[in-house]
Amino acid sequence: MKIKILVIVLITAAVMCLSLVLGPRTINPFAMDKTSREILFSIRAPRSIVALLMGVALGASGAVLQGMLRNPLADPYILGISSGASLSAALGIIGGASVFGSFTVPVFAFGGAVATGGLVGVMGWERGGLWPERLLLAGVGLSFLFSALLMLILSISTDEGLRRATLWIFGDLSMSEWSRVPYGLFFVMAGIALSVWRATALNALMLGDEFAHSLGFAPQRERLILFISVGLMTAASVSLGGMIGFIGLLVPHIMRFFIGSDGRLLIPASALAGGALLCMADLISRSVIAPTELPAGIVTAIIGAPYFLYLLRRKNVLGI
Repeated sequence: MKIKILVIVLITAAVMCLSLVLGPRTINPFAMDKTSREILFSIRAPRSIVALLMGVALGASGAVLQGMLRNPLADPYILGISSGASLSAALGIIGGASVFGSFTVPVFAFGGAVATGGLVGVMGWERGGLWPERLLLAGVGLSFLFSALLMLILSISTDEGLRRATLWIFGDLSMSEWSRVPYGLFFVMAGIALSVWRATALNALMLGDEFAHSLGFAPQRERLILFISVGLMTAASVSLGGMIGFIGLLVPHIMRFFIGSDGRLLIPASALAGGALLCMADLISRSVIAPTELPAGIVTAIIGAPYFLYLLRRKNVLGI
């Protein structure tokens, strides 16, 4: 098992290095001129780190949600948090808000994500705790509502911010900068720490509340902690670069097939693999039709959808 974890770490490190040196302009790290150094340290490095953080958050969130909700199709966006964040961010972009400077869109997105997460939690709370069925229904309902409102705003808007808002919704990493890294790192690592801390409880929840209770865990308390961890990671991810699909859904299944279902290994492995996948998707998005860039979310969907359909054909891959 240690060898498998080492392989995941090495692949993630290799993809990260490739995302730094490859692109519309290939950079030789051993012979850089002034322009190459500027591209590497001011553009590609923060962009690659932001992509890594977003992928880490989405991969880990997917692993937690699929176990917590006992639903193999659960992903970070099923709770409606991303839809609320996107609606809030689009309002900020199209409305031309600039109260927080370059942080305006991330702040709007993070605030919308937190507010939506709180609303989903309230709607999913019953008899002293969070219930998976109510969380799912509340998340799906709010997601449809916020998505409809977002499409309404985009359809009637004639503002020049419309294109920027559309790109951001589908995952736009072109605006990544160093100033966004510290707060993204803080919230993503906080969510990872919470989820890994309660990984043993997550293993018990996957087998049912009664089994978890028999092992000494309080299912509702554990579910609340895990829900908070997912909310932090999803909010941070969406605020950093918009909506990126399929990573939270696909990566945990691949890692479960590779290393098993133990949350203590699955969560960090899914985090690393998610980061590697998004870094690779970002590299493709800025290279395939350079100098034009594709939203990274489109690339992950093109990569993820066929492979997920392939996974559906494999016996017991979706069993958790």
